[in-house]
Amino acid sequence: MRVINLPTDLLRAFISVIDLGGYTRAANALGRTQPAISLQMKRLEELLDATLITHEGRGLKLTEEGEALAVYARQLLRLNDEAVAKLKGRSAKGLLRIGLPTDFSVAFLQEAMLDFARDQPDVTMSIHCDLSRNVLDWLHADELDIAVALLAREANPYLVRSWEEKPIWAAARDLAVHKQQPVPLVTHPEGCEYRRRMTSALRAAGRDWRVAYTNPEISGLQSAVGSGLGVTALTRKTLLPNMRVLTARDGFPALEPIRIGLFYKHQRLTGAGLMLVDSLISHMDQAAVPASKAAAAR
Repeated sequence: MRVINLPTDLLRAFISVIDLGGYTRAANALGRTQPAISLQMKRLEELLDATLITHEGRGLKLTEEGEALAVYARQLLRLNDEAVAKLKGRSAKGLLRIGLPTDFSVAFLQEAMLDFARDQPDVTMSIHCDLSRNVLDWLHADELDIAVALLAREANPYLVRSWEEKPIWAAARDLAVHKQQPVPLVTHPEGCEYRRRMTSALRAAGRDWRVAYTNPEISGLQSAVGSGLGVTALTRKTLLPNMRVLTARDGFPALEPIRIGLFYKHQRLTGAGLMLVDSLISHMDQAAVPASKAAAAR
């Protein structure tokens, strides 16, 4: 099999077109001409024997192959730029705007931010927590530099890495949940992926439910569940000691897995942003390792 090397200048042109929304903007940002960017894109498609971007009206749309390549391209460019920054001794500084989902803005993600802040005192972080769909909207509108969000079903061109989480049903330890009664749900507002999974699972199992409590903050849901207001879907990382896990024995069907994604626009990311991305990936990878494997590795 012939080895194909993907030049980083072609990948950078490809990602710049995606992130900036057009060939002309990419050309201006990279100090090239629009025809030069077009030629680079043509060369990349020839190397891979695949169409990567199509025109849809006045906009651009990634093909299935383009979406797949974009994930790899962002990782390759990040490693390239990190290596250059490290060898040239560049320091991190400036403001980073970060978006986190309310469901996932606790524990290890906050620890990752604190670790980074201690190591990089010249970097100021502005952290915004909200529903994943809002976080991604802000990233698209260039109001954020980096986003961690739950993956919805539609494709997102700024995805870099993703991790799978298995949601669990949670209730207060002393809460009696009767199978004949509607399930009292403690949930985020409409649009939340956890909420969609809960209602879909109950519907498929033929169980009725009612919304007993709604709060956009994970701490509010934890408090409501702990006080016995109802049941909710959490991850193991957000399960508190005063809660118990509900299973099929209790009449609660398994929930569809959730994927958490890391998103950014490479063309707009600073050196400090690249360093934070590396830290987040490291923390997320560690959190994704099952406890038994982590113990064996030590």
